[in-house]
Amino acid sequence: MPRFHCPTPLIAGQSLGLPASAARHVQVLRLQPGQVITLFNGDGGEWSATITRMGRSDVDVTMGAHTATEREPGRAVTLAMGMPANDRMDWLVEKAAELGVASLQPLHTAHSVLRLSGERATKKQAHWQSVAIAACEQCGGNRVPTVQPVADFAAWLKALPPVNAAAPELRCLLSLAEGTQPLAEALQAVACNTPVCFLSGPEGGLNPQEDAQARAAGFVPVTLGPRVLRAETASLAALVVATHSIP
Repeated sequence: MPRFHCPTPLIAGQSLGLPASAARHVQVLRLQPGQVITLFNGDGGEWSATITRMGRSDVDVTMGAHTATEREPGRAVTLAMGMPANDRMDWLVEKAAELGVASLQPLHTAHSVLRLSGERATKKQAHWQSVAIAACEQCGGNRVPTVQPVADFAAWLKALPPVNAAAPELRCLLSLAEGTQPLAEALQAVACNTPVCFLSGPEGGLNPQEDAQARAAGFVPVTLGPRVLRAETASLAALVVATHSIP
């Protein structure tokens, strides 16, 4: 059944005009009045909805029942990464959303090739958010990950809240340094629902100063193994380990 993101309050029995993006997709699929679609707004679960009217550019539906279906991992994972160049960031956002990431934080680091600021950064953030939404529509996710505004590395670290018993979080720095703890071991040392934040550099990794700053901010170096992975591959591999290591 076709699924569409509808970021508005949804109530069973109400009549609703679909947002422009969802209406456009319904038109492209050439759906007709009487056909049933699935809507989700990101607050959890999903709704059935019956198409009642097809206009030239707008679509009306009647909301059906809500189903409390959750397909999210048991652990919330944030990926904070020095932005990879070219279209690799789009691919990373898409695949991370499919795998159930909770939040993505694009960062400017010393070795970053991609540099964004002002209106260009705002447009890129909106684009990546739309990529995450489309991925959730396809994969069945009912909670859309948040793509945070692009941030400078040092400023982002400084703004992080303290980790304490009331707000626990495992902070992991993906590293190839000698003697680094395997990620699986770090995860075994915390509760299975403890949120995790993974930090990784762009092509070329973090520089020594950034590495030291991250460790001072509570990031524990962890390794995924002896192979040198691309920046986007390492982030996704860590996400899979964190979300699939829960009993």
